[in-house]
Amino acid sequence: MDNFFEIKIKAINENVAIVRVAVATFVSNLDITIDDLMDIKTAVSEAVTNSIEHGYYNIESDENIVTVRAYIESNEDDNIKIEIEDLGVGIEDIELATTPAYTSKPELEHAGMGFTIMETFMDEVFIDSKKDEGTIITLTKKIRKKKSN
Repeated sequence: MDNFFEIKIKAINENVAIVRVAVATFVSNLDITIDDLMDIKTAVSEAVTNSIEHGYYNIESDENIVTVRAYIESNEDDNIKIEIEDLGVGIEDIELATTPAYTSKPELEHAGMGFTIMETFMDEVFIDSKKDEGTIITLTKKIRKKKSN
């Protein structure tokens, strides 16, 4: 692993922007396109928002924390791995939760597309969740290095 960082935020929607900026700043030192940068920021926003809205049911408490870890591995290409972890209610049925347009919160206007968006913008999305223990969403993206002439 070439570089990494970890940030812990209180699980409130206002802090999603902080995570977006932190991750964008972290990966911006790579030879990355604007499109790849936007993809990463969007996927991270969705994952953190899911942790807040579904993991903690948007209940504000000093105990409700989202931890974000980002890693860069440089080989022939740069590999970015981002983990978003909450200690919330967990996901009982991951297959159902990742079904496009499925939501456990139909009252939310944007509900049901989070995992679909993450899967669209990242190369890999892995979900590890245990009921009443929390969830870790791992997002990975390969950034192809430009060939030097």
